[in-house]
Amino acid sequence: QVSLVESGGGLVQAGGSLRLSCAASGRTFKSFAMGWFRQPPGKDREFVAAISRSGGTTDYAESVKGRFTISRDNAKNTVDLQMSSLRPEDTAAYYCAAAQTYSTYKPKKPKEYPYWGQGTQVTVSS
Repeated sequence: QVSLVESGGGLVQAGGSLRLSCAASGRTFKSFAMGWFRQPPGKDREFVAAISRSGGTTDYAESVKGRFTISRDNAKNTVDLQMSSLRPEDTAAYYCAAAQTYSTYKPKKPKEYPYWGQGTQVTVSS
């Protein structure tokens, strides 16, 4: 079992940066792959980035490659999403998710993640 709380969302101009953080409870954080998803208004939830249990491997949606960076600190039970060169189309509610996995597997589908945070809103103005 793990509980997740996101923070760091807000309003930013196009081209700007934001850093989202997700704090996890529980003593088994390092057994979870972690993911970030987003849900734009009126659209389905979509994959943004994922990181393996150890933090050694990462995966990104094509739309954010080169602009977003996912990282984790297993000592602090946190996973961050550094977002740069933000665009209006990045506007969405952003969610942190956790899935207990083996090895370096990093799920990319929402249904593979049983644990979710409450979300944090990111709005990018043009």
